[in-house]
This record gives sequence, C-alpha cells and structure tokens, in this order.
Amino acid sequence: MSSQEDQFQQAAPAPAASSVDDGMTWWYKWLCRIAGVIGGMSCALAGLWNCVTINPLNIAAGVWMMLNAFILFLCEAPFCCQFIEFANAVSARADKLRPWQKAAFYCGMAVFPVILSLTLTTLLGNAIAFATGVLYGLSALGKKGDAISYARIQQQQKQVDEEKLTGTLEGQAL
Repeated sequence: MSSQEDQFQQAAPAPAASSVDDGMTWWYKWLCRIAGVIGGMSCALAGLWNCVTINPLNIAAGVWMMLNAFILFLCEAPFCCQFIEFANAVSARADKLRPWQKAAFYCGMAVFPVILSLTLTTLLGNAIAFATGVLYGLSALGKKGDAISYARIQQQQKQVDEEKLTGTLEGQAL
C-alpha cells in the first residue's frame, strides 16, 4: 500500500452503523447495485451520444454524464474498474455511507446534467441513475411495519383519548 492509500483509509470516517445493520435485505442490496450498474451504462452511452454535437452545454452535460457513469461504476461495481488503484478504497468508503447519503449523492449528480442541458438524451440517460438514488432513499425510510403493531398503537391512542375525554367530563361535572 502506498502512503496515499494509508492516508485515505485513516481519513475515512468510521460508520455510525455497519453496512450489515442498515436494514436492507440481501435482494434489495443487489437490486440497488444492479440499478447502479445499469444506470452507469445508460449515463455512459447517453453522455457519449450527447457529446456528438456542436452545442457546448450539451457537450458539458455529456462529459458530466460520463463522469457520473464512472462514479457509479466505481461505487457500485468496483470490479469494472480493476485497473484503477484506488477503486477498492473508494468502493469500501461508499459502502460505509448511509443509504440516505447515497440517495442524495446519486440523485444530485443525476439532476445536474438535466439542469445543464434539458434534452431527451439527458433525461433518459440519467433516469436510471436517478432511480438508483430513489431506491437508496426508499431503503433509508426503513421497513414497513406490520398491521398488528399499527393496530396496537391505534388502540393505545384511542384509550389515551378516551381517558382524556372522561377526565375532562369528570372535571366539568364537579
């Protein structure tokens, strides 16, 4: 390992919750990763197509989309970037991020080229990358509760409301 990689590992913050405890099932993690890889491919192809123009904003959006594709591949599928020395370190750091942080990052980086150049190519090219951010955002919300716990909470709320109501009526009767 080089000294730069050592510094990068030391500078990486420790995760608040391990990636095992993020509340995501194994199939949902794979769905997010596959969506990231497909989003990277769509960004790369649409970004390349966007660069074949004379308009400088389209070229800038295309370059940004190809950068988005590289980042998606680096974070979600580091084996695609096996000849880049720092790929595994970046991927490990990206795995330590919370799902809401990944969601904000992926959605933000997918929106920028659309703002830069609103064309059908940028919209379709960034749609799957944005959807990857949405999937991570949904996982940040957590699991859906079961009907029994919701019914129990509602029953407890009714009891509290009835006690408050009877308490105020008894207080008025005095």
